[in-house]
Amino acid sequence: MERIVLVTGASGGIGRAVAQRFRAAGDRVIITGRDAERLSATAVEIDATPVVCDGTDPQQIGTLAGRVGQVLDVLVNCAGGNTDFERPDPTTLSEIADAWRANLAANLISAVLTTTAVLPVLRRGGTIITIGSIGAEYASTSYGASKAALAAWTAGLSAEVGARGLTANTIAPGYIEDTDYFRGRLTPERRERLIASTHDGRPGRPEDVAELAYFLASPGARHITGQSLHVNGGAYTTR
Repeated sequence: MERIVLVTGASGGIGRAVAQRFRAAGDRVIITGRDAERLSATAVEIDATPVVCDGTDPQQIGTLAGRVGQVLDVLVNCAGGNTDFERPDPTTLSEIADAWRANLAANLISAVLTTTAVLPVLRRGGTIITIGSIGAEYASTSYGASKAALAAWTAGLSAEVGARGLTANTIAPGYIEDTDYFRGRLTPERRERLIASTHDGRPGRPEDVAELAYFLASPGARHITGQSLHVNGGAYTTR
C-alpha cells in the first residue's frame, strides 16, 4: 500500500536521502525546504512533491499542514542544523541569547510545530521520526542542547501518541559526510579525528540514516518507540 510521507528539510543531505528511500519504495513523498530553487530541483530529481516552508514560522507550518491533506502515514523531521555556523561567534550576552534562540528554533521548535500541525491527520500505524545528533550527548553548546531537548521531547511524545497506534523515535547521527552541515568549516584535521573516533573507521553517509528511518516506519518496528537510536559507527556507545 502506498503511504504518504512528509520529510522536512529535504533539499539535500540526510533529508534528501530519507525522502529518496521512501520514494524508491513506492511511497508518495512530500518534501520541504526554505530554498525554493534547490527544493524544486530535488523534487524533480527524486519525484517528490515540494512545499517551500520555514519550519520556524507558524504561518508557513499552517500552510504546509493544509498542503499535506487529510491523511499522513510518516513524518520525518529533518529540518534544522547548527545555526552557529551561519553567524559570527557571539560575544555579548545579547548575541549569546540570540544564538541560543536560533538553534532552539531551528532544531526543536521547528519539529514541535510541524508535528503538532500534522498530528491530527497521522493515521493509526504511522510513525514520527526526528533527526537528533550525537551532539546531544555533549550538550554544552546551543546546538547540542537543542538536540538533547529534541530527544527528551520525542520520548514524551511517544507516550502521548502511543494510544493512537503511533510510534515516535529519534535518530541521532554522528559525523555524516556529503551534507552541508559544517558550512565549509570542517578542516581536514577535524574530519580525520571524527572518523578516527568510530569503531568501523569510516564516516557515516546519508543513506545510513535513511535506511534506519525506513525501518522505523516499517511493520517490523512497531514495538520500537520512545527511543534515541544512534548511527555513528561506535563514536558514541550505549549499553
